[in-house]
Amino acid sequence: MDFNDTPEEADYRAKARDWLETNVAEHKAQGHADDMAAARAWQARKAAAGYAQITWPKEWGGGGGTPIQSVIFGQEEAKHPVQYGYFTIGLGMCVPTVMAFADQATKERFVGPALRGEEIWSQLFSEPAGGSDVAAIRTRAVRDGDDWVVNGQKVWTSGAHYSDYGILLVRTNPDVPKHKGLTMFWLDLQSPGVEIRPIHQMSGGSNFNEVYFTDVRIPDAQRLGEVDAGWKVALVTLMNERLAVGGGGGAGPKEILKLAREIDAAEGTLLQEPAFRQKLADWWVQSEGLRNTRMRTITALSRGQTPGPESSIGKIIAANQLQDIGNSAVEAEDQFGIIADPALAPLKGLFQSAVMNAPGLRIAGGTDEILKNIIAERVLGLPGEIRTDKDAAFKDLKA
Repeated sequence: MDFNDTPEEADYRAKARDWLETNVAEHKAQGHADDMAAARAWQARKAAAGYAQITWPKEWGGGGGTPIQSVIFGQEEAKHPVQYGYFTIGLGMCVPTVMAFADQATKERFVGPALRGEEIWSQLFSEPAGGSDVAAIRTRAVRDGDDWVVNGQKVWTSGAHYSDYGILLVRTNPDVPKHKGLTMFWLDLQSPGVEIRPIHQMSGGSNFNEVYFTDVRIPDAQRLGEVDAGWKVALVTLMNERLAVGGGGGAGPKEILKLAREIDAAEGTLLQEPAFRQKLADWWVQSEGLRNTRMRTITALSRGQTPGPESSIGKIIAANQLQDIGNSAVEAEDQFGIIADPALAPLKGLFQSAVMNAPGLRIAGGTDEILKNIIAERVLGLPGEIRTDKDAAFKDLKA
């Protein structure tokens, strides 16, 4: 594992840093009506310079660069207060799937606007009865001439309430095992019969949604991949998540260390309490292990390799640590821990935010249990779990 940039990577980092310093200042000076307007303007600025999707081919508006260059730019961009999260799912997962499976006209229609931030995409996979089992989809699409008629429900769809389009995985054949009867489509989220209901979170936000489909008609021309071969398409979508390599954010050991120096305890400050110091040491060791694991992935990218399933380790550690640190900090604040107002709470309510958001992070993108199975089977080579539904027709499975 190499922690240092190569000379070429160092040159690229310096170039990216210079570009960001100049353009972030210009971007902020423009002034924008709201977060979305600011995000669209920043995305368009990056696209014009070839930084919006660094690894995409130049003929599609990308930078024609390498994965490690994308990581480097992401690290430098994270140092600046700019908005770009609205486009992460679309550009990281949805549009690459469209590029891999759609016809030329469809790609020409959608890739450019998405890259420039003019259109936003979401991913419609999860369902109430499916949990982390993506293949347990019950939303049904039935062929009707040149169209498919879709009925069903999706849930936890991040960003659907501000998205223009989405990729949709549905059941088209219930007479075969669950992985073999799925088909992928792209659709306009303003289509008749699509109803999007934001889910109110305890944090006060509504970042994800329930999406209902009632007799929604989707032309067969909007199909991505072959009929009943949607699982293969979905795997391409999910594999693209592995290139989203970067540092964690939010409440970490450094932040709770700062709090511990300021909070009174039985004797002196919280930092002087032996039990807390033991916790702090554990968190610090975890963070260093997580940092080294990320560096191993970055090193693989630097060598032109593709990150593997070991990337799942990072999410398990980071999400659980965030929840643990948040809970410990709020408890240490005693009665004041219930105050989440950023204007009043320590570190602008960072720990209260962690308490409310970390449980969701342990579910999003695969629960802890699913990720542990992936690590056990695909990294450690342990025997896979027994699957009694492997060869059964989906229609015969219990709901």
